[in-house]
Amino acid sequence: MLLQPKPKNARSKRFLTNRDPKVVENQKTAIFIRGSSTSQVILDTLKDLYSLRKPNAINFTKKNEIHPFDDETGIEFFARKNDSSLFAVGMHSKKRPHNLILGRTFNYQVLDMIELGVESCVPIHQIKSQVCAVGMKPLMIFNGEAFSQDENLMLLKNILLDFFRGEAADMVSLKGLELVITVTAGPRKSNGEPGLVFLRTYTTSFKKSGVRQPRVELEEMGPSLDLSIRRTRHPVDDMWKQAIKVPKELKETKVKNISRDGLGDKYGRIHLGKQDITKIQTRKVKALKKKLDKRPGKQMELD
Repeated sequence: MLLQPKPKNARSKRFLTNRDPKVVENQKTAIFIRGSSTSQVILDTLKDLYSLRKPNAINFTKKNEIHPFDDETGIEFFARKNDSSLFAVGMHSKKRPHNLILGRTFNYQVLDMIELGVESCVPIHQIKSQVCAVGMKPLMIFNGEAFSQDENLMLLKNILLDFFRGEAADMVSLKGLELVITVTAGPRKSNGEPGLVFLRTYTTSFKKSGVRQPRVELEEMGPSLDLSIRRTRHPVDDMWKQAIKVPKELKETKVKNISRDGLGDKYGRIHLGKQDITKIQTRKVKALKKKLDKRPGKQMELD
């Protein structure tokens, strides 16, 4: 673990203060790093993933002697220097060809990561179709029950959601939905291990449908990746609990006897004490009085 530097002047103090933990954190920055040896497949993959992650991304074009599964100090150095919590490392070797590592850091320490083999890659420039605008929030679709059953695929799903989730938004305009990313889990291997994972990227186009809602068509944009899972590193329990901890300021104050259902409708429960009907104040009607007034003057009027 690297030591926290001490500020030497007011400017550096403001810079370090901006990196301190906040109630509402800044946007996560992802770094894309080339290993000491890479292939054209890995270069195209890193380039296209970087274009999908912009503008909150930093791409390093120089080679770096870095091996995250063997030594984490290199990743921790880059994470601290660039204030990033997401990283992608691409490398190529005879033992592990076209190797792609995706991972996350917490407090500038490696939280978890997964190693993928790029079996096939069709980059954006080969498809030659319409490209979405920079910084668009994508619609993520995961196909297959394995993403809720297999631990390694669940880790991959969690990391991909962190990579491409974009800015937090309560509502998204239909016209602003330009990017769709689908991740499909292929059939399992004969030994029971997860099969290939197919990642596809599409842009949307709206056509006339004769009604108020337009007809949405998908056009493949790229990249199209066929991935195989190799090595994984799951988070440590203590670090994971700290990473998912919600600040007290963001926790909803629980109101007694008020709840919400799955659709967000609000329900309230009212508790009433025992009521005595004889003591309830009712409307005064002359015909319901127990006794009539027996005074002489009143009796004459009644006759």
